[in-house]
Amino acid sequence: MLKTNRYVVAFAGVMFHLMIGSVYAWSVFTNPIAKQNGWTESSVAIAFSIAIFFLGMSAAFMGKVVEKIGPRLTGTIASFLYGTGTIMTGWAIHQNSIWLLYLSYGVIGGLGLGAGYVTPVSTIIKWFPDKRGLATGLAIMGFGFAAMLTGPVAQQLMASVGLEQTFYLLGAFYFVIMLLAAQFIVRPNKVLLSENSNIPSVGTRLTKGPELTANQALKTKSFAFLWIMFFINITCGIGLVSAASPMAQSMTGMSVETAAVMVGIIGLFNGFGRLIWATLSDYIGRPATFSAIFILDIVMLSAMLIFKLPLLFVIALCLLMSCYGAGFSVIPAYLGDVFGTKELGAVHGYVLTAWAAAGIVGPLLLSLTHQLFHNYTLTLIAFILIDLLALLISFLIQRDFIKVSKLVKNKS
Repeated sequence: MLKTNRYVVAFAGVMFHLMIGSVYAWSVFTNPIAKQNGWTESSVAIAFSIAIFFLGMSAAFMGKVVEKIGPRLTGTIASFLYGTGTIMTGWAIHQNSIWLLYLSYGVIGGLGLGAGYVTPVSTIIKWFPDKRGLATGLAIMGFGFAAMLTGPVAQQLMASVGLEQTFYLLGAFYFVIMLLAAQFIVRPNKVLLSENSNIPSVGTRLTKGPELTANQALKTKSFAFLWIMFFINITCGIGLVSAASPMAQSMTGMSVETAAVMVGIIGLFNGFGRLIWATLSDYIGRPATFSAIFILDIVMLSAMLIFKLPLLFVIALCLLMSCYGAGFSVIPAYLGDVFGTKELGAVHGYVLTAWAAAGIVGPLLLSLTHQLFHNYTLTLIAFILIDLLALLISFLIQRDFIKVSKLVKNKS
């Protein structure tokens, strides 16, 4: 029956994101690759940056493709790209070629990431018009938790079969699981949706307007507002992620061992934050949720700046990471509320270009300010200021929704 089918689709989406989310475990491989091939750690880390850049940029293109050829086919393409890119990474290490590493993991793997990221999200939202936040939160939570699962497995594999063989095995595994999961990620039957009284055929729309195409959505002020808010959320979050351990040691005197434990804990909040905030958004609405995220960001960043205590620092960083994860899971449902689900995959893909940009700006902003001033004070102040801008935009976009809703109501 439909109810069973939609949860099968959601589960397939979770498995799909668990595979591609392994990209967040790249730091596990950085030192072993650098040591084996005689490369610098920074040169190996560039492969991750390239992968994230191509994730964001290819998502803009693949989001449109999802709407044209369907999620099953784009999911299949993603499985080939990401699986092949991972396997070729092992070959790049064997050939001792840094440029082949960038091509395989960065470009080919990154294209697979972009195609894979957008494949399940818009489809799941169409199956769950009544629970958009919960559905996308579940799928994207898989992406957040993947590193926790991949890290220990990769460590064990490297110790038992070696570095190159690890990538061959992981690449083959990713390919098989993603290929199988993709076959279950299909669009809902609209007739069955409309016939089932428990599942509304049309979800709540904030604007109460017509379903927009991706090109129409791009021309709106609302899309620009949402892009900026998403960009700022990721810029702050990914900047903090990139330097969580040294920041904790520098600002609070935390030991290296304790900071390492803290990094693992904040990973949990990154993952659970995606589900909890997205589910909350089903009850209080997406606009209020984003405003709450930025308010919490500002309060926690200020607390880190003023009270340099280890426990408070950890609590603040955990809440900040929950907000960071929340942006990824709330934004697809937010887009569906505003622009409808007609071409949601394409619209979601376009907004993910903010991820590509923030992936460069966030760590760069943090590293430059720390390099210039030898502390993280100015960095936190900069993050507070741009979060204040995002908070203002979150209020402005709500005002626009109220105006549109009143206009539509008066016309009807």
